[in-house]
Amino acid sequence: MSDVALLSALIFAAALLYSSVGHAGASGYVAVMALMGTAPAVMKPTALVLNILVAALGTWRWHQVGLVDRKVLMPMLLASMPCAFIGGAMQLPVTWYRILIGIILILAAAKFLTQPRGVAPSEPEQPASVPVAGGVLSGTIVGFLSGLTGTGGGIFLSPLLLFLSWASPRQASGITAPFILFNSIAGLAGNLVTLRALPVELPWLAMAALAGGFLGTHVGTRWATGMMLQRLLGVVLLIAGVKFLWV
Repeated sequence: MSDVALLSALIFAAALLYSSVGHAGASGYVAVMALMGTAPAVMKPTALVLNILVAALGTWRWHQVGLVDRKVLMPMLLASMPCAFIGGAMQLPVTWYRILIGIILILAAAKFLTQPRGVAPSEPEQPASVPVAGGVLSGTIVGFLSGLTGTGGGIFLSPLLLFLSWASPRQASGITAPFILFNSIAGLAGNLVTLRALPVELPWLAMAALAGGFLGTHVGTRWATGMMLQRLLGVVLLIAGVKFLWV
């Protein structure tokens, strides 16, 4: 029980941090489960189930503040979900691609931590502007990566939206949460057999993740400024990058 309590506490912390920027925490859950010695076969489906729960909560909370943009989302989702299904059906060994992804995420984290894009507090927020072709292409790539890595894709989509100036930090969070939700479902559907490996402790882990997600989305939707969201995103990307290099 002490191990379950510690794992639940770590998952709560991961959900709180990740959900504050519109993410659902899959890479964080995998990292803490690896730290606790969870079997690799258990980690991916457990992380995806927790991801779906927290992403559903996040989608609802970001929708409440008017930041879930359906027009931007639809081209991305139509392209990403089949690719997430395909990626989820693939079981690849740990190879150079994990090292490459880890390095990219750490470099992106350094950018957001040290040089976040300035947004004046009084500056009116323009609608997110994602070209259809760009949305389809990014959805295809990020969807495949989300299924392949079991992360939902938020760690790839958020920095892409910000680097290309397609969305503000808050808009990126509102777009990312539902993107993660649907791609996590597609990724899990691509490998339903892994559900047999779900642990008996899942209800406790789910409650911890939802509690962290509730608090984290409150921070993101109500308290955090654009600069703060970018720095929080930097922390999330740093954790995710280290996880890809380590796990």
